[in-house]
Amino acid sequence: MKTLELNLPELMDFDQQEAKMILATGLYTKGKLTMGQAAELVGLSKRAFIEVMGTYGVSIFDLSAEELTREIANSTFSRSAYTTFHNTSL
Repeated sequence: MKTLELNLPELMDFDQQEAKMILATGLYTKGKLTMGQAAELVGLSKRAFIEVMGTYGVSIFDLSAEELTREIANSTFSRSAYTTFHNTSL
């Protein structure tokens, strides 16, 4: 792993762990690191990294809300199929 040294202003209100998280989420978002690599950079498991990503405004989903809605609407398991399945399995 490469080592990077940064000189940050004293007034910056975050610690080394938070700086690592900001860097890891930024590199993950830009596609420079995989999720596993980003988690390793921060010293977290993949699961823990995923859980924390949201607090940094990063989503594990690569779709906008509009795209996700369209995907759900176009899914082969439509709402009527879902309703039929659940009504017959009761």
